[in-house]
Amino acid sequence: MDWVDLRSDTVTKPTQAMRAAMLDADVGDDVYGEDPTVNALQQRLAGDLGFEAGLFVPSGTQSNLLALMSHCERGDEYIVGADAHTYKFEGGGAAVLGSIQPQPIAHDVDGSLPLDKVAAAIKPIDPHFARTRLLALENTWHGRVLPMDYLQAAHDVTRERGLALHLDGARLYNAAVAKGVPAREIAKHFDSVSICLSKGLGAPVGSVLVGSSALIDKARRWRKVAGGGWRQAGMLAAACLYALDHHVGRLADDHARAARLADGLRDIPGVKLLGLHTNMVFVDVPQARLRELDAHLRAAQVRISIGYLPTLRLVTHLDIDDAGVKRVIDAFRAFFAD
Repeated sequence: MDWVDLRSDTVTKPTQAMRAAMLDADVGDDVYGEDPTVNALQQRLAGDLGFEAGLFVPSGTQSNLLALMSHCERGDEYIVGADAHTYKFEGGGAAVLGSIQPQPIAHDVDGSLPLDKVAAAIKPIDPHFARTRLLALENTWHGRVLPMDYLQAAHDVTRERGLALHLDGARLYNAAVAKGVPAREIAKHFDSVSICLSKGLGAPVGSVLVGSSALIDKARRWRKVAGGGWRQAGMLAAACLYALDHHVGRLADDHARAARLADGLRDIPGVKLLGLHTNMVFVDVPQARLRELDAHLRAAQVRISIGYLPTLRLVTHLDIDDAGVKRVIDAFRAFFAD
């Protein structure tokens, strides 16, 4: 029996068709700009999302870091959510490697940053203060899709105040599918966007940063400095191109399975459903039973991330089918029936 792994959509494995595309990829030396498949991926995403250029990098963390370091100089500041991935879960890279000061703002429940608080956090031009250069948003945030009118309002605020606007769009396509709009309609509000291909889209590795040609030229230099230059990366880029061709529309299946999972857990005594957002289900369980629950689920060959907090996140993805959803629900029901 295969494992049902709901820890994250990063655990997906390449399909056989994706592996075949990787095997057939035309490759070259990407540090010299000579890998045709990498170039095709960069051009594809930049064109699809309405930007001049793109840069293929190993991870979303590096993609965001390169964006921050390309928008900001040493001693500058970026405004970011207090629970955003770029601020909380990327090792403090902007501060450690870029000497860029983060100014965190508490999220609203929908994942947005209140724009009045953003405006109030912008520093005056004064030698006492870091220079505020950038606002960074995240879509989706904990599975939540930012409202379309909010994106326009955030764009307007940054234009009025002379800031750039970056999107951590690790799950941009989940947001677009959930809203029923092309991803370009979300991306058009931003000066740069980071897109992860190795989450719900199912590629084994890789993200792409898109922006202006000038910004991507800066990012390419910082990628080299950060040790991110790679050679015959076309085999990985081929997986990403396959994902864009075949795995975007099917994200709706992940959202539907997350909804079925939420419905199945909703009425189990001992499980409190906190939320359903795109491909993520959030529940609370009794904290005293966390270790026991973890052991029970593993015995049923179900993996979820269980730490020391009672709130659990269950993430659906292309390796989770209907039978897997049923196994998870049955496992929870059996545990809390005792």
